[in-house]
Amino acid sequence: MALLVLLGELATSQRSINAVQRVEPGLKHVLSQKSLVYGAPVYLRIFKAERRLEIWLQKDDGRFAFVASHEICSMSGVLGPKEKEGDLQAPEGFYEFEPGAMNPWSSYHLSFNIGYPNRLDRSLKRTGGLIMVHGHCVSIGCFAMRDGPIEEIYALVQAAFLAGQKSVRIDIFPFVPVPDQVTRFRDHKWFHFWEDLWVGYRYFENQRKVPPFTIAGGRYLVAPL
Repeated sequence: MALLVLLGELATSQRSINAVQRVEPGLKHVLSQKSLVYGAPVYLRIFKAERRLEIWLQKDDGRFAFVASHEICSMSGVLGPKEKEGDLQAPEGFYEFEPGAMNPWSSYHLSFNIGYPNRLDRSLKRTGGLIMVHGHCVSIGCFAMRDGPIEEIYALVQAAFLAGQKSVRIDIFPFVPVPDQVTRFRDHKWFHFWEDLWVGYRYFENQRKVPPFTIAGGRYLVAPL
């Protein structure tokens, strides 16, 4: 029987313990070179078109610093948010997950549930669930990583939770809104939805702080700079 240990709401298994032990020394070394602390609050960003997941850690001044970028090796669907169960879409939007979302005995090595559907999704009657970031590089609507990267992501998130972070934001964008891409997709059916997300993207680019937002009228409304 697999070892399962409960640390408050955060579960660990022998698999997750071994994974963290493998990657923790290297992560601590990398973070020390960046004047960052293992266990500092984490912020995650995903860019679907670029197939990229970014990890950011909070500095002493409250701003976030870039740590690493990992390839999303498998992801189904097309650009645009998830709307219903079985559409094979990966979500887009501002999501948040707590320690209970961590799965150290996942069928896909290690995983965490991103928190779809969130409040906006539910207000729009979007269906489906169990959308994960996980390992094993195979996906039907989730964000699949290779096992090495998911171990690093999982370790940093677990360390942040153990150090007291209550929840982790993971913001998912269709692509980086560089001018050429914005122009290319200006007539896309989801363009106005993406414009709301890009306000959050630009907030973070300018402030290096997690963009605060409210939800109204089926839209994300990011606080102005």
